[in-house]
Amino acid sequence: MAIADSDSYLKWAAGLLDALPEGWSGELAVVRTPIAPSPSQMRGAVQGTRNGMALPPVLSATALRRAVRRVRPDVVVAACTGPVVDVLVNDLFSGLSPRPVLVSGLPGVSVPATERAWLYRAPVDLFILHSHREVAEFRELGVRLGVTGEVGLATLPFLAGGPAPGSDAPTIADPAEDAPRNRVVFATQAKVPVERAERESILRALADLAVRRPDLEVVVKLRARAHEQQTHRERHHFETLWNDLVAAGEVPADAVSFADGSMREQLAHAVGFVTVSSTAALEAIAQDVPLLILSDFGVSAEMINLVFEDSGALGTLDDLRAAEFREPDKEWCAANYFHDAADNDWARRLAALVERARGEGLPVRPPLLTAPEDLARRRRGRLRMDVPPGALRTIGRFRKRLKRVRRRLTSR
Repeated sequence: MAIADSDSYLKWAAGLLDALPEGWSGELAVVRTPIAPSPSQMRGAVQGTRNGMALPPVLSATALRRAVRRVRPDVVVAACTGPVVDVLVNDLFSGLSPRPVLVSGLPGVSVPATERAWLYRAPVDLFILHSHREVAEFRELGVRLGVTGEVGLATLPFLAGGPAPGSDAPTIADPAEDAPRNRVVFATQAKVPVERAERESILRALADLAVRRPDLEVVVKLRARAHEQQTHRERHHFETLWNDLVAAGEVPADAVSFADGSMREQLAHAVGFVTVSSTAALEAIAQDVPLLILSDFGVSAEMINLVFEDSGALGTLDDLRAAEFREPDKEWCAANYFHDAADNDWARRLAALVERARGEGLPVRPPLLTAPEDLARRRRGRLRMDVPPGALRTIGRFRKRLKRVRRRLTSR
């Protein structure tokens, strides 16, 4: 049973279930949190997977625990952001007997390895990653932290089944394979770049490209519309910024269009792909779409694009205006996400853990986050899963008013 908390993790979980060994079954659920995906986001996340015909249920923490106790799965995949995984494995699923194998992972680019990612997931039995580089970094970090869980290698679910970039092997048949390729796709990222002016500079460059190349359709592919939640909070939404630029007369209204839904569908029409930092860059590589990773705002862990160093795909806004896209370096691809599928060991490790759970039992893997503030944060996290988001917002507004009243009283 795979449990997701947001759009990107739901997409990852659905793909992971598709990659289970023959004879295994799996089901999806979404835990109710403030960042739970909308029905539209859920449809986009599960599209093309075996779970794509029905949307997963959205469950409160209490309902989720009941579901797990009823189903009694051999494996629970906590496909969630770190703080939610922490609540699931240390609170919600504590005391289950028999204890299922606990699995977690990261849904995209995870370089460099971070302590927080491991600390939140310390009690899991298997941590799934997606490149030789990621596995090596997280194993080394786990040893330093004292984590006892295993690390397994898997191909990113949305890359599985295709040939290596640049190979002569035939690609998977796609219903849109004969579609005209006249589209430049910009994939947004909620966290970077941070500043409004930086984001506006990207939109202006896209508008310049559209004016220079009327033969191209320039599309901004959104992770979520302005009113929808996503894994990370987006301070300056690209569509909102575009509307402001149009209203100010700085860009032509029809130069750029905005789309949500399936990235695969967008790439089927693409002659070029551009992003600052998005896992969708890997989807573009898998579909042999030339790409551009914008380096104008820096290449660093903070920009979440450090992994693309030496990829041959870095470029600038001026390159975007000139529609100069890149082919990635083959050696970089082999070390980063496009390894041979025979190298994947996650399914073998998972099967061994299930057998161990059914036999001698699994070892206790204690949490590493045990300070009073960690316990308090965990309690708040559980509350956010049980209380409906509307009620949470009401409580939040009430607390803010109460703080203002207290400040006024103490200042008198």
